[in-house]
Amino acid sequence: MKFEFFLNHRLISEKSIGKGSARALIRISVFGISLCIAVMIVAMSILSGFKNEIRNKISGFNAHIQITNLSSNLSYETFPIDTGHDFLKDLRKHPEIQNIQQYATKPGILKRNTEYAGVILKGVAEDYDWTFFSSYLQEGSVLTINKEELSNEVMISSKLALSLQLRIGDTCAMYFIQEPVRMRKFIIKGIYRTDFDEFDKVFLICDIKHVARLNDWKNGKISGYEVLLKDFDKLDAMHEVIIDQVGFSLNSDQTMLKTISIRDKYPQIFDWLSLQDKNVIIIIILLLIVAGFNMISALMILILERTSMIGLLKSLGSSNLSIIKLFLLQAFYLLSKGLIWGNLVGLILVIIQKYTHVIGLNPESYYISYVPIHIDLLSILFLNIGVIISTFLMLLLPSLAILSLDPVKSIKYE
Repeated sequence: MKFEFFLNHRLISEKSIGKGSARALIRISVFGISLCIAVMIVAMSILSGFKNEIRNKISGFNAHIQITNLSSNLSYETFPIDTGHDFLKDLRKHPEIQNIQQYATKPGILKRNTEYAGVILKGVAEDYDWTFFSSYLQEGSVLTINKEELSNEVMISSKLALSLQLRIGDTCAMYFIQEPVRMRKFIIKGIYRTDFDEFDKVFLICDIKHVARLNDWKNGKISGYEVLLKDFDKLDAMHEVIIDQVGFSLNSDQTMLKTISIRDKYPQIFDWLSLQDKNVIIIIILLLIVAGFNMISALMILILERTSMIGLLKSLGSSNLSIIKLFLLQAFYLLSKGLIWGNLVGLILVIIQKYTHVIGLNPESYYISYVPIHIDLLSILFLNIGVIISTFLMLLLPSLAILSLDPVKSIKYE
């Protein structure tokens, strides 16, 4: 075993790192490091959880990518496209695509007794993935769509159900402003709540055949296709793949198709999420600096306390580099204690919040009723590595103070 490792082991085993007030100051430094690590883990987990929740809610209502008629704009009164395009077979085989589902939308007015609400009727087919709505279902059940039979059942949000005083099994009327004005009666089968008011207050989910009949669409026309991806992080790359696949495909009326991702459809929301990324990065940088200065303080205390030992080691022939290694090893021993306690406290806090939702939020402002948590162990590992590297670089400068110590004066130092 090398000399500095041997001596460091003896000092640690004898619990000789710090005495009296110096030990108290060192403990404060270790506590500061632990606190910084815990706060960084909590901040990262909250940001990651928040982004995942918002992304999931947006994609739950709109999927990740939509294939629509080029003439359609961002309104919900759409131009139809054909079903059965050749590119769909290739897209469904792609390993990054989870599902491709038909949809159609139409705006209308929902009426219950004397209450009214402007809503969007979203029709879905038998290929629809109900995972999202199943996870946010409060009452009732999701729809059962049959290819042959028309279903009059709908799913409605708890916000609309409360404002219109609707319950499971109730009947409601929806009016569509067209020539002539049309009306459809629906039966409430399921009530969902996502806390994303921008969508909750407007969307009714129904059988796609209702929208097709209201629009007088023949031969299986639809508003478009929704593409669900397995990995949101590959959204931009997969959007390019789908654009290449769709290419210059035409409908039977010679109109062209277009694709749009939810990042392009809701840029204001994703810009807001990107801003949160920057805020967390700033917090982490500041905490890294604080942790670094805590370690610098601990190292300087160790050097001052061991000044006489440094002089003795120099007089016995130890090199400056060897002594610097010894003190850096002691500093990293303290850093490891801070990392262990910080990771332990941080993970306990995020696990408690993840499974109990003890800290709540205002859903009208944050689109979610509690502080969301996503624990990414790989990111936490990289965070710890970053703390170790940045701290090591910051400790190099104060450790050079050992070079200036005179052996004779150091031995006499009290």
